[in-house]
Amino acid sequence: MIFNREKNVKFVFLLPAVIFVLILVIFPLVYSLRLSFCLARFGRNPIFIGLENYIDLLKDYKFWDTLKITLVFVLLTVSIEFFLGLALALLFNREIRGRRYFRALLTLPMFATPVAIGYLGMTIFYEEAGPINNILALIGGPQKVPWLSNPTLAFASITLLDIWQWTPFCFVILLAGLQALPEQVYEAASLDGASGVQSLRYIILPLLGPVIVIVLLLRTVEAFKVFDIPFSLTGGGPGRATEFYSLFTYRTGLKYFNFGYASSLAYILLAIVILIITLFLKRVREVFE
Repeated sequence: MIFNREKNVKFVFLLPAVIFVLILVIFPLVYSLRLSFCLARFGRNPIFIGLENYIDLLKDYKFWDTLKITLVFVLLTVSIEFFLGLALALLFNREIRGRRYFRALLTLPMFATPVAIGYLGMTIFYEEAGPINNILALIGGPQKVPWLSNPTLAFASITLLDIWQWTPFCFVILLAGLQALPEQVYEAASLDGASGVQSLRYIILPLLGPVIVIVLLLRTVEAFKVFDIPFSLTGGGPGRATEFYSLFTYRTGLKYFNFGYASSLAYILLAIVILIITLFLKRVREVFE
């Protein structure tokens, strides 16, 4: 009787969390999935149209353009952030004077609001009198570089800001993984005469494998959802050069009020991310087994 009472008390305490998840997570997912099969616009009742939204989406050049831009962005940012984070983690895993202060300094960008970073980028990349263009002019470089009005440079500006903000995330996680490795491993490698590169390739990276997988998965998912920086920095411009997938979905749903089409966009992205993660995990399993 006492056991049953304690068990019931656990469920009572868990109930608010379960209700919270049902209301704020599961219900929006189910409702948006239903909308993706409907013609749903502001002020009108949803009309069921089956797969028409998904068929129209596959014919929409805007969908393919934004998907291509987002995939290139994800590939660039995640790979650069990972390698920079790994390099910093290896550097600060050693005994360096003042490394605590350097660690704290390197993690600061991670705590900044992405929208604020976007507006900061507007100042940094300002064409007329921005800091970067002023420095370039002082050293005899090109003047008034169109960072935000040139399609390629605008994309590069967003990529650089994202790398600046999220490299610390990779650095912190990978550093924690390195510090969790047993010291005996390094000592055994040193006694066997392994060089630094050999130790990294054959010992450190294999042992760090689970942490690397977590870092890459988390950053890949977050990179696909990038919204704040392009929204505040370029607004998707010039033209549609930096209109990422999430920004396209936002405009479709909350600017043009085509909720059904926007829901289908969201679920296509969900399917793409799940597919990429599944293939990635399969490949990782093959490497480490």
